[in-house]
Amino acid sequence: MEQYLVGTFRQALTLRNLPFKGSLKDENLEVLENVGVWVKNGKISAIDNFEKLAKRALTDGVEIIELPKTNAWVLTPSLVDCHTHICFGGNRAKDYALRIAGESYLNIAKAGGGILDTVRKTRLATEEELTNSMLARLQKMLSQGVTTAEVKTGYGLSVEEELKMLRSIEKASLQTPIDIIATCLAAHTLAPEFADKKAYLEYILQELLPLVQKENFCKRVDIFVEETAFHYEIAKSYLQEAKALGFAITIHADQFSTAGSRLAVEIQALSADHLEASTETEIKMLAESDTVAVVLPGASLGLGMSFAPARRLLDAGACVAISTDWNPGSAPMGNLLLQASVIAAQQKLCTTETWAAITFRAAKALGLHDRGRLQENFLADMMAFACNDYREVLYWQGQMLPKFVWKNGMLV
Repeated sequence: MEQYLVGTFRQALTLRNLPFKGSLKDENLEVLENVGVWVKNGKISAIDNFEKLAKRALTDGVEIIELPKTNAWVLTPSLVDCHTHICFGGNRAKDYALRIAGESYLNIAKAGGGILDTVRKTRLATEEELTNSMLARLQKMLSQGVTTAEVKTGYGLSVEEELKMLRSIEKASLQTPIDIIATCLAAHTLAPEFADKKAYLEYILQELLPLVQKENFCKRVDIFVEETAFHYEIAKSYLQEAKALGFAITIHADQFSTAGSRLAVEIQALSADHLEASTETEIKMLAESDTVAVVLPGASLGLGMSFAPARRLLDAGACVAISTDWNPGSAPMGNLLLQASVIAAQQKLCTTETWAAITFRAAKALGLHDRGRLQENFLADMMAFACNDYREVLYWQGQMLPKFVWKNGMLV
C-alpha cells in the first residue's frame, strides 16, 4: 500500500535529535506516548498523537491500521547489525570445545583450526548451500528485529571462492526483506596457497577487486590488521590502493594488539571494529576522528576475553556502535539485542547509548543516514514490542522479541 496510518503505540522511542558522537543521557531520550505513525512510500511521513493523525487520515481517505488492543505496544526503530560473517560453511564446534578447555585462539589456529578451518569448509560448500544457510540466519535476525545487516566475505581467500561468496550474498539479498550491505574481506588472513602476505594482497588488488567492481558485488573492503594476519605497513598500502579504486574502508582493528585503529583513523575508514586491545591512545584518536568505533561483545564472550572499552570511548567523544560479529568461530551467538544488553551491563552504557549503538550509530558505520530513528523522511524501518515500557526490551536481554517488524513500511 502506498500509505497508511498505524497505531496506537503506548510509547515510541524515536531517537530523534541525538548526536552521532559521545556519551548520552537518558533524560535526553524522547519517548512519545499514544503514538501513530503515518507511512508513505516506505518512509515515515509523520509521527504524532494517534487520534490527531487518525482525524487527518479519515479526511484524506488513508487506511488506518489499528493494533490489537489485547496488548500495549512499544515502537522502536528496527536494528542495524553492522559487522557480521554469516556467509560460511560448516561450524567450529571443535574449536569452541578446545577454547573452553583452556586453549588459546592463536594456538588453535596454528594447529589447523581457526579461520582456515572455515575456509576449507566454505570452499567445499556450493553456492546454493551458502545461500540457503545464510537465509536461515537472516530469518533469525529478522525475527529479532534486524532490518539492515552487513555481511562479509573472507572465507574464500581466492578469486573464485570470494566471488562465490559474493554471489551467494547477492542471491540471499534478493530473497530477504533485510537490506544486505556486502563487504569484501578477502584480506581476512593469508590464503593457504600463498607464502608471502604482500604478494597475496597484490593478488587481491589485481585479480579480485576489479571483478568485484565490474559485477557491482560490493563497495566496501575490510582487512584484519594483526601481526598474525596483516601488519600495519602492508595493510596501509593495500587499503590506499583499494580506496583509490573507489571502495569504502572498514578495518578489523585492535582485537589482540594495537595498530589497526590508528590505520583506520589515518585512512579515514568508516569504522574500526573490535577494539578489545585499544588503550587510551587509540581511544583518543578514534574520539577525535569521524571513524565509528564498533564494539563486538559476541567475540569477547566467545573468546573469553575483555570487552572493548565502550564506556571510555563514549566518554572520550567517539561514535560507538554495537554489532554481533556473528561468525562460526569466535562469535557464533548472533542475537544483537542480547549482546547489546550484556555489554551495556558490563560497560555501564545507559539505555539511550545502547539503543543509539544498535540503530543510527550502527547505520553510520555502514555509511547510511536514512534509518535508525523514528522521524520524518527516514525509512519506515521499525518494530513493535508487546510491553508497557520501552525499558523492558533491554531488561529481558534478548528474550523479548518484537511482535511486528516493518521494513520500508512493509510488515515483514
